[in-house]
Amino acid sequence: MCELLGGTTGKVRTYGSSMKRDIIAQDEADRLKRHQDERGFTAFKFRIGAECGRDQDEWPGRTEEIVPLMRKSFGDETALLVDANSCYSPAKAIEVGRFLEANGISHYEEPCPYWHYDQTKQVTDALDIDVTGGEQDCSLVDWKRMIDEKVVDIVQPDICYLGGMVRTMKVAQMAHEAGIPCTPHAANLSLVTLFTMHLLRAIPNAGKYLEFSIEEEDYYPWQYDLFVKSPFDIIEGNAIVTDAPGWGVEVNPDWLAKSTYKISSLEG
Repeated sequence: MCELLGGTTGKVRTYGSSMKRDIIAQDEADRLKRHQDERGFTAFKFRIGAECGRDQDEWPGRTEEIVPLMRKSFGDETALLVDANSCYSPAKAIEVGRFLEANGISHYEEPCPYWHYDQTKQVTDALDIDVTGGEQDCSLVDWKRMIDEKVVDIVQPDICYLGGMVRTMKVAQMAHEAGIPCTPHAANLSLVTLFTMHLLRAIPNAGKYLEFSIEEEDYYPWQYDLFVKSPFDIIEGNAIVTDAPGWGVEVNPDWLAKSTYKISSLEG
């Protein structure tokens, strides 16, 4: 598929993406280090603040503890990214952003409520760190406004939230014409991550990484055995887009049968 989209097969650098906030700083650092040792990730994203938190942390002091601990736990060769999930007002987001800059964090995702573009732009304009966002946005009109006004430094459309590959490629092209990189959102090991692998091999303004969830059965139990052969082997921190036909996968018929049974049971 990536060739039909205008790209080529090959490697895509990944960042290991944590979805958890209900985890103490040392435990988070330890598990990210384990994933690095096992799969060679050269970048990680972790969570700060509270989701839509109105300037509040998940618990008092968590962000102030986890950020320097992560920087101390990983060498400078490991890129560190954070996601605030719409936590902060502009003033607080800028304060936190300067703290992130001082600790060598390179990517600051969704610092303000995502629907307030004017707030996010204040943060983008005030900081040197890359401010990113867009996973929630599904209107091409809104995307044009976000790109034209340079609301973020890096756009993060989600192929499935946005409505498919063609619409996402339109967003990527608009961003390319504005000189803005595209690092899509891909929160779990379903088709969205597979689609994003192909997209990143086909667009001219692909960002540095593929988002690659590190969450396991306790968080996403349904993602296991989805494919007959997993396309998500990470080799030295890279995912691989192969030359297998189509998307390069076969959906597991047993997984489909179980899912159909669960849906039928719920409807019944």
